[in-house]
Amino acid sequence: MSDNHSRENCFNERKSGILLHPTSLPGEYGIGTFGKAAYRWIDVLCENGQGLWQILPLGPTGYGNSPYQSYSAFAGNPLLIDLRMVQEAGWLDENVSGKRFDFDENRVDYDWVAAYKMPLLKSAFLRFSEHAGKEEKGRFEIFCHEEREWLEDYALFMALKKEYRGKIWYEWDTKIVKRDPKALAHKKKVLEEEIAFQKFLQYLFFGQWKRLKAYANAKGVQIIGDLPIYVSEDSSDVWAHPALFQLDESCRPTAVAGVPPDYFSATGQRWGNPLYDWNRMEEEDFAWWILRLQKSLALYDIIRIDHFRGFVAYWSIPAEEETAVNGEWVKGPGRRFFKKLKERLGHLPIIAEDLGVITPEVERLRDEFNLLGMKILQFAFDGNAQNPYLPHNGVRDSVIYTGTHDNDTTVGWFESIDNKAYVTSYLSRSDREIHWAMIREALASVSLFALIPLQDILGLGSNARMNRPGHPENNWCWRVSEAQLQACDFERVGRMARLYGRE
Repeated sequence: MSDNHSRENCFNERKSGILLHPTSLPGEYGIGTFGKAAYRWIDVLCENGQGLWQILPLGPTGYGNSPYQSYSAFAGNPLLIDLRMVQEAGWLDENVSGKRFDFDENRVDYDWVAAYKMPLLKSAFLRFSEHAGKEEKGRFEIFCHEEREWLEDYALFMALKKEYRGKIWYEWDTKIVKRDPKALAHKKKVLEEEIAFQKFLQYLFFGQWKRLKAYANAKGVQIIGDLPIYVSEDSSDVWAHPALFQLDESCRPTAVAGVPPDYFSATGQRWGNPLYDWNRMEEEDFAWWILRLQKSLALYDIIRIDHFRGFVAYWSIPAEEETAVNGEWVKGPGRRFFKKLKERLGHLPIIAEDLGVITPEVERLRDEFNLLGMKILQFAFDGNAQNPYLPHNGVRDSVIYTGTHDNDTTVGWFESIDNKAYVTSYLSRSDREIHWAMIREALASVSLFALIPLQDILGLGSNARMNRPGHPENNWCWRVSEAQLQACDFERVGRMARLYGRE
């Protein structure tokens, strides 16, 4: 079966699944990885009738450890590499990989994890360089060649970032900022070992991830990946392709991305990502975006595109503004963009994150290209029977969630709202086990897919929330412990999935 035909069929069956980022998996090294716990997780999904696993972006995280602020739109986060697998491959001594810090089983401390794992991964690289056989080095060289369109720039960018002690790239030496060929050639020679190390990290990451995905697919579990519409200001993408972004002469953004005041924030959200120069993108036939989607389709079965409405019109905030209040809507590439994607890539298995200020034009674009929209149950209960998020107003071509990574947990949300009586009346349930009532409502809905954050299945409160939009501290840290997984009533979810035709 062709990849395109397979992608066309992925939107044909009712399914349910669980939202859980790999960093939140249990494990001995302070952060979830692509190791044994991830394989056990897929077994849990399979055994309980869950055909979908949704994750957040997998890129190397920058500011605030946010997966939506990555150093690359293409690279993977080295902290997700499983050390045991590296050891089993022969690149780590058992006594070295056995050492560990006293990590918190319910929180990721990214600084501690990096301080522990990166030296071990560097040791693995040195051993690989010295002792790998011809066949293994050949596989590494093939990987580097196949990924060269982004890997060369990314590896050099990360090596330079280390040399410049973490400074944002437009504060480096001017010749490097402006990508002077002679200056870059010199740096490539000086930083040769660090560049090779960065490539090795990506080799390990993608090798482990693709094996894990193949295991999931063999078990009947499809992976929903997450694609942020924008890239980080401090990324290899902006440094390597400055003409594709709205930058000034010194390579600083002239306008940045965000959203106007909304449900999450009275002053809107100033994300700070540089905006695309869509005219220049179109002149190049959207080549950068096509490459990005091609690579993503090799990593995931389905892609959720974050902030889909930005393709129709985006909120442009002058870079000097401290909040998002004084922005303006600017027309995006819309239909021309998606038409080109479909011409080059075929069927687009995309979930459009169509939340926020949605216009008829956004809905037409979504529907023309047969993309699934999103419905969030926590947004449904404002007392208006016509609220589009209420299940009785649902549509098939959608994905329903109790909440997303940006929402409070269902238990935390319910505790914070004033209209509890309306919610319990609609659900025909008391406030006891409100999370299970919401899960049942999602699974029973007409939406093609139903996705439930693991925190809701566990019935956890606000302390297990993954992200608080507009609050830069203490996000992306939550982890599930092995004990919590063992006690979780996955069978109950499985029974509901069967009852409502999602297995």
